[in-house]
Amino acid sequence: MSFYLYIVGAAVVALISVLAMGLFGGGNHMPVDGKVSSSPMQSNCRVLKHVLTYSCLLLQTILVTGATEGMGRCAVRQLAAKGANIIVVSRNVARLEETVAEIKSAAKNPQTQRFHYISADVSKPDYARSLVAEAVAWNNGQPLDIVWCIAGKSSPDFWFEAPLSLSRQQMDINYWGSAEMAHALLREWCAPDAPVVPEPKHLVFTASVLAFFPVIGYGPYSPPKAALRALADTLNQELEAYPQNVKVHIVFPGGIQSPGFDRENQTKPEITKVIEADDPVQSPEEVASRAIQGLENGDYMVTVGLLGRFFQWSALGGSPRNSWIVDTVVGGIAQVIWMYVVPDIFGKIRKFMKQHGHPGGYRNKANGV
Repeated sequence: MSFYLYIVGAAVVALISVLAMGLFGGGNHMPVDGKVSSSPMQSNCRVLKHVLTYSCLLLQTILVTGATEGMGRCAVRQLAAKGANIIVVSRNVARLEETVAEIKSAAKNPQTQRFHYISADVSKPDYARSLVAEAVAWNNGQPLDIVWCIAGKSSPDFWFEAPLSLSRQQMDINYWGSAEMAHALLREWCAPDAPVVPEPKHLVFTASVLAFFPVIGYGPYSPPKAALRALADTLNQELEAYPQNVKVHIVFPGGIQSPGFDRENQTKPEITKVIEADDPVQSPEEVASRAIQGLENGDYMVTVGLLGRFFQWSALGGSPRNSWIVDTVVGGIAQVIWMYVVPDIFGKIRKFMKQHGHPGGYRNKANGV
């Protein structure tokens, strides 16, 4: 029953969204195929026609973590097709090399675009400073323009049935992996001597719809994603205190059909699968495309489907709005829908437990213990 209500609510908010886009939309807020520089000596330079002085059109340089699989791999391929220079980051060198070859073949302007990879483990403490330094050195000493933290991992389980070490691992990669990058990067972008330029820098986090509404079975995974949302909200405020033009965004995907999703399903409790039975699972290409579209629209919170949008509207709290009018109005509608959805979810949990007993028993049986 709950998902029929989602669909009804989604139809309402979709109509409002279409109307709102016509009222409030306009322009690409994150172009990646060039920015104007006053220095004619930079690489990738050309003379702009109909301008009296020489200028240089520099391609945007984008660093993406978690770029060799799923959403991340699709995102860098699409960004390459839009004309950006790209640095891909992951642990596995062989997959990094494959990814670089793939994005080279997808490049909009292969003669001028540049691609590079860096092998790094974002779950390790203090990884980010050296990574940023290496990336800047490759970028001819110029600051990075966009950094998108996608690297993450989900290992579902009952929170206190699983060893606490699992939650610590999830926090290391899903929260600290992005938080350390933000710390190192913003110290560079917002340093007292950092230039103040009209073109904004963009820091993009990747959370999950579970940061809006946690679901049973994701105890090790949801808290770091919710913490990431809180960090993004905080940085959104802090950056107002600095003269540099830096934008923070956070993307909230749902289920993505990928190798990571297949691994996730190996440990996912059966009750979690019951709750998610009607949830859409999107292709990584679609998720990457919709995420990039949201970033180009200038959205702070980027969702990639109607279900995620509904979760966002119903759980905004004190977060910045993409549209104060639409988000506030539909947020009120969402609260009414939750009056029916939440009891339905709890009913499914109770029914499942009556059939299967204590989680420790059927969990161990499912895992062959």
